[in-house]
Amino acid sequence: MADNGNPFTRDLDKVQANYTPLSPLSFLARAAAVFPEHTAIVHGRQRVSYAEFYARSRRLASALAARGIGKNDTVTVMLSNTPPMLEAHYGVPMTGAVLHSLNTRLDAAVLAFQLDHAESKVVITDREFAPVMKEALALAKVSPLVIDYDDLEFPQTGELLGEIGYEDFVASGDPDFAWQLPADEWDAISLNYTSGTTGNPKGVVYHHRGAYLLAQANVLTASMARHPVYLWTLPMFHCNGWCFPWSLSLVAGTHVCLRWVRAKQIWEALAEEGVTHLCGAPIVMSTVLNAPDEEKRDLDGRIVEFFTAAAPPPEAVLAAMKEAGFNVTHLYGLTEVYGPAVVNDWKREWDDRPAAEQAALKARQGVRYVALEDLAVLDPQTMQPVPADGETLGEVMFRGNVVMKGYLKNPEATAEAFSGGWFHSGDLGVMHEDGYIQLKDRSKDIIISGGENISSIEVEDVLFKHRDVMAAAVVARPDDKWGETPCAFVELRPGASVGAEEIIEFCRERLARFKVPRHVVFTELPKTSTGKIQKFVLREMARKV
Repeated sequence: MADNGNPFTRDLDKVQANYTPLSPLSFLARAAAVFPEHTAIVHGRQRVSYAEFYARSRRLASALAARGIGKNDTVTVMLSNTPPMLEAHYGVPMTGAVLHSLNTRLDAAVLAFQLDHAESKVVITDREFAPVMKEALALAKVSPLVIDYDDLEFPQTGELLGEIGYEDFVASGDPDFAWQLPADEWDAISLNYTSGTTGNPKGVVYHHRGAYLLAQANVLTASMARHPVYLWTLPMFHCNGWCFPWSLSLVAGTHVCLRWVRAKQIWEALAEEGVTHLCGAPIVMSTVLNAPDEEKRDLDGRIVEFFTAAAPPPEAVLAAMKEAGFNVTHLYGLTEVYGPAVVNDWKREWDDRPAAEQAALKARQGVRYVALEDLAVLDPQTMQPVPADGETLGEVMFRGNVVMKGYLKNPEATAEAFSGGWFHSGDLGVMHEDGYIQLKDRSKDIIISGGENISSIEVEDVLFKHRDVMAAAVVARPDDKWGETPCAFVELRPGASVGAEEIIEFCRERLARFKVPRHVVFTELPKTSTGKIQKFVLREMARKV
């Protein structure tokens, strides 16, 4: 309550002149006003200016509003990295509605669950995904307005499911639509579902304030100068593309859409569009590095900034990326914190360290984003910080404005995630003396063998050092004597030929004996749509080894 006797509170109220709720929607309006002719979107041969991008987003908002879509209604999209996905990031929230992006690799049952749980009023779907969406819509209880996107740059043959095409729908809207900023910056802007590997996925709700702050933090973290060129190798359905659909408007950057993540198209975009930044999981690095020589292109000495999350890149991969012209920065985050909220903030004095030491430093997740108020490694039982000794395990926890509102229709899960005044990540890590955190494992991925904890990440790091290993993952395998032992799943480089015994011996020379995998399985690793290895699948496979 204001103290009317205090001169700093008396007659100094928030009014329209001095307070506006924060929202990333304002970024596009400014970019269109200041740089109307600058290219905002590249999609195949298509070029869209900022003036056109803004007008089309307003048309989309107007057309949705004309269909009765308003505050807190859910608009679902099933789209790849194409212009309509970018337009949805602005046009949907311009009506006060909430954007819900579907993972394009999910099965119909999970998609139907999300449609019902989100209470979707509108679905915009790409023809490429017509078969699975037709099944999902048949399974779902909701009956949304269905709009088909037909990509003329990359024509698809899928069935048309809706009553209107996307271009006709947008054309029906007003390019001068008088959209409004949210009345409250705490209003929901988007809905993102977790992977749901142990049951139904949870709906993570983002607010305008968090999206605004994380988008700005991306620009600072990525050192994005005016007019960067960003290649969309990261799926926009994943944490709203780590909020980069909003970040680029801040600096009037160019979005280079990539419908499919393929090596040839990546190298073409890098060379021909002058790409300056891209993001992705380690699988994207593998795609780039393992491209045939005839598909690789000369970058003319340019350094391209590559931001990666998930597992830390192995030393050999970092060296290969540097040689290819990429500067790799390691990020860390979760869906619940708008994507990346931790960065391995590199210090210049580390440039003089030996290569192996640099790789060890780069493997750390790092320090909090500028938009995150607090990051800690705590004992989950006592909620006290663990010693900053680089050895004592604790749970990584977050606190601040880029933590989700909570889980949709799931107060129990929200309360559990926020217990003790922190967001509990479920990730186990250590705090180093210099304040940089390092993940050691997910709590569910720690292998307990004979009472000893084994970090799967530590064993994987050793496997990655083998010259013939392209990818590796380690999980627990039940063992009658030890309880659990490490089981390694290995994906070899093309043309490589190596046996399990050689891999095991390689590990014996570099690990304590109890950490050495007892079993090695050579296989293609199962991955999510964002390139993360599905360890829950591997755990089931390990039981049968």
